[in-house]
Amino acid sequence: MTIATTLRLSLCGATISAISMLGLIGCSNSSTETTVSTDDSSTVADKPAKAIAITQIVEHPSLDDMRRGIIDELADNGYVEGKNLEVNFQSAQGNTATAGQIAKQFVGDSPDAIVAISTPSAQSIVSATTTIPIVYTAVSDPLGAKLINPDGSPFQSNLTGLSSQLPLEPQLDLLQQLKPDLKTIGYVYSPGEANSVSLRDDLKAALPARGLKLLDIPANRPTDIGMATRSLQGRAEIIYTSFDNNVASAFEAMTQAANELRMPIVASDEFSVQRGATAALGVNDYDFGRVTGKMVYRILNGEAVNTIKPQVMNDLTLYVSPKHAKAQGVTLSADMLKKAIDVDAKTAKAVE
Repeated sequence: MTIATTLRLSLCGATISAISMLGLIGCSNSSTETTVSTDDSSTVADKPAKAIAITQIVEHPSLDDMRRGIIDELADNGYVEGKNLEVNFQSAQGNTATAGQIAKQFVGDSPDAIVAISTPSAQSIVSATTTIPIVYTAVSDPLGAKLINPDGSPFQSNLTGLSSQLPLEPQLDLLQQLKPDLKTIGYVYSPGEANSVSLRDDLKAALPARGLKLLDIPANRPTDIGMATRSLQGRAEIIYTSFDNNVASAFEAMTQAANELRMPIVASDEFSVQRGATAALGVNDYDFGRVTGKMVYRILNGEAVNTIKPQVMNDLTLYVSPKHAKAQGVTLSADMLKKAIDVDAKTAKAVE
């Protein structure tokens, strides 16, 4: 997997050390590498017809790009949608009850594999079947979500997947670089999402050592995001968000409020910067999907799911938007711009 970036971090194994954001380095063995190589010469005619089901808790650019990466990876390895691959995609539209209904439908359809994009969708699918192979992805805390055991093994034998457990210290370094006088971080989150609650708890544990405080504001629905963000006025200096699907669904509402408050947003994916955040330090969503697709391919190609170990992907890229930074009251340093991907410039080049 290749990510075009000038800022990269590969975290190997389960041990995460506190590394300065401006000094991120790569390990020689990435945890995202697979031990089984795929045959690039594979053709559709070589592959028997297969069916997969894909579900995600809600549709937004980050999760959609992961799904695109999965489909592209399978196509590159001989499983092409509409030819020898049937893909049944269902979105829960942000509703956990709907996610449960989708899980039951998928189990009744009995596909060759089910891909669950996001924590709530993964939890619903895991509760619905112990026999159909499941691959979870876009999960930041698989242990807290009860998808894996403390030793890293899957919670049940038909399960594997890819998570992104972003190290917290580089994120905090970035926040303090953007706001050197930072005292309080605003965190709008969904109390019903295990990954968001876990991050809140991690922030509360880590911030006192830096002399910082967390102001956490629950928002149960996407329609609550704008009001929750405005409630930070005069109480926090910066907003941090990461892998929260309610926030992602209503990100424009958050950015509108942040612009009014002149309060920068730091996120964890490129699309959030495109949509209004000042900066993000996170994984590349499309590449995340490609790595997930490799795991799905191995199942379709005959490997038993219980032989495919869950993986962690932590190749971090810094994305920035000088335009959004200005709207939110901060200036990006020349050093930060040098180490980051300028989303504004990238977008302008794509339009040319």
